[in-house]
Amino acid sequence: DDGRVRTGTVWTATTHAITAVIGSGVLALPWSVAQMGWVLGPIALVGCAYITYFTACLLSDCYRSPDPVHGKRNYTYMDAVRSCLGPREVVVCGITQYTILCGAVVGYTITAATGIMSVVRSNCRHYKGHGADCSQEGTMYLVMFGVVEVVLSQLPSLEKVTFVSIVAAVMSFTYSFVALFLSAAKFASNHRADGTIFGSHIGGPGGVSAATRTWSFLQALGNIAFAYTYAMLLIEIQDTVKAPPSENVTMKRASLYGIGVTTAFYVSLGCVGYAAFGNAAPGNILTGFDEPFWLVDLANIAVVVHLVGAYQVYVQPVFACYEKKLRARYPDAAFFHRELALRLPGRRGALRFTMAKLVLRTAFVVATTVVSLMLPFFNAILGLLGAAAFFPLTVYFPVTMYITQAKVPRGSGKWVALQALNVGALVVSLLAAVGSVADIVQRLRHVTMFKTQL
Repeated sequence: DDGRVRTGTVWTATTHAITAVIGSGVLALPWSVAQMGWVLGPIALVGCAYITYFTACLLSDCYRSPDPVHGKRNYTYMDAVRSCLGPREVVVCGITQYTILCGAVVGYTITAATGIMSVVRSNCRHYKGHGADCSQEGTMYLVMFGVVEVVLSQLPSLEKVTFVSIVAAVMSFTYSFVALFLSAAKFASNHRADGTIFGSHIGGPGGVSAATRTWSFLQALGNIAFAYTYAMLLIEIQDTVKAPPSENVTMKRASLYGIGVTTAFYVSLGCVGYAAFGNAAPGNILTGFDEPFWLVDLANIAVVVHLVGAYQVYVQPVFACYEKKLRARYPDAAFFHRELALRLPGRRGALRFTMAKLVLRTAFVVATTVVSLMLPFFNAILGLLGAAAFFPLTVYFPVTMYITQAKVPRGSGKWVALQALNVGALVVSLLAAVGSVADIVQRLRHVTMFKTQL
């Protein structure tokens, strides 16, 4: 009905859904379960999965509006918000989305540096012995990652990031399955399951303070929410699906299969990793292994390769947004419009760019790298991102759009239940944000600024 031929099926949509959900957040799940224990940990994993699936079904009905089967197509998440809720909500949605995209690249920079440090440390311990001093400082690796991203951000071929997404998907599955395999092997070698009913305990030998326990528990909620980040991409995935059957029917099935597979994997890794390490589970599960060093190295290299590409996937929409606005605001400025050409050896044609692209994109990458150097806290950053995304993007907008489009009567049982879900998600997000911010503040008292250590 819009001149485009779509060939997507429930299986291609399921594949896209799995790829969209599984990312570096999976590496924090054993630590998150350790903060909650054997009872609340699995409940939180399954509960977040169910909420994500439920709101995904609501969001699927908003791909077309005002009718979910015959209405006008919405091509992006923000298009759906605009059609259902109006321009004011679009501004809020846009600010939220772009804030999360910027925060995600900070988290990716920290995670990539952690991966490189883990490779260096595992090789050091393998060749020098496990008792050797192999402590690593990651400042140089953070800067190196930033330099690579400065270069990649200038390449126009990366503005169409399909191949980057394919590589990222392969890499994310690689390190996720290696982490699960290593955790299962360690669990089997222990001959028992470590951990406790309610997670890390307060006081005593090996215990933590009540404040640390509280902040870590809340932060773990944010980490789990971040691991299920999916709603932002659902409309774009649904836009690839052919009809009949109607796109919302296909997408609901794809969400069920995709989130179901992901949840089974998340619960497996979270619980097996917790059983292997107990309450001492590391924030990034891969940093808990040294042997076999080649397999640990493979997983960490996969993390780095994934994040090199994922950084560009997340940052290109940010570049496109502000560059479009600046070009429109300054139509006669050569800084924004005059193209320069640079001929590179081995490349057909010249590399074309504007001074605005060179200067502003470089400044953006430098700024995110500096923030990463100042806040090198893997779990806290993931928790904060999860808290920021869970309420507005995963719950509030899908629920509110559905209520508006389906004309759910105000005060009815269904309306009350959906609003209760909104309130509950808001409370969880606020608590997770408080826990993450408190952890960052607490850690800043004991770290040296611009000095990242594993």
